[in-house]
Amino acid sequence: MSQKAFVAVGCAVLTVSDTRTLETDKSGAIIAQRLETMGHKIAHREIVTDDVARIQGAVQGWLDDPSISVVITTGGTGITRRDVTPAALEPLGTKHIPGFGELFRMLSFRDIGTSTIQSRAEAWLCDETFVFMLPGSTGAVKLAMDEILVHQLDARHRPCNFIDMLPRVRRTDPAAQ
Repeated sequence: MSQKAFVAVGCAVLTVSDTRTLETDKSGAIIAQRLETMGHKIAHREIVTDDVARIQGAVQGWLDDPSISVVITTGGTGITRRDVTPAALEPLGTKHIPGFGELFRMLSFRDIGTSTIQSRAEAWLCDETFVFMLPGSTGAVKLAMDEILVHQLDARHRPCNFIDMLPRVRRTDPAAQ
């Protein structure tokens, strides 16, 4: 039985924060570093403020780019007034992936107990692009990247993964028509 090959895809990383810069953005840096270590390509990395229109604008631009297969955001997934990332991105979604948020909170429970219920980490298929919304803390980002996304963004992971699904969610796949 032959082993499947790793498939590198284009990725974009968005940090949602009113205070971080590229120099101080540890969470966005962790995401980019983990993706690059896996072998994926970082096509874009940006920081926008906690503003629905700015978040939607950045992500919509990447959704329109066929070279971007995965968008990962960090920040804005809590429950305060400024935490608007899920509300900004839900209208762009075509298929909700509730298992991502459920698994994230289950794993997070080990570290922070019942405080995990304050996280609105989630994932969506937005037309042809997978979008994952992570909390802004470095601990949460490491957990999501190291325990969930390192597997689900690797075509070699069995029994299934998001990268293997890409051809079937893309309009260019004749079997998906």
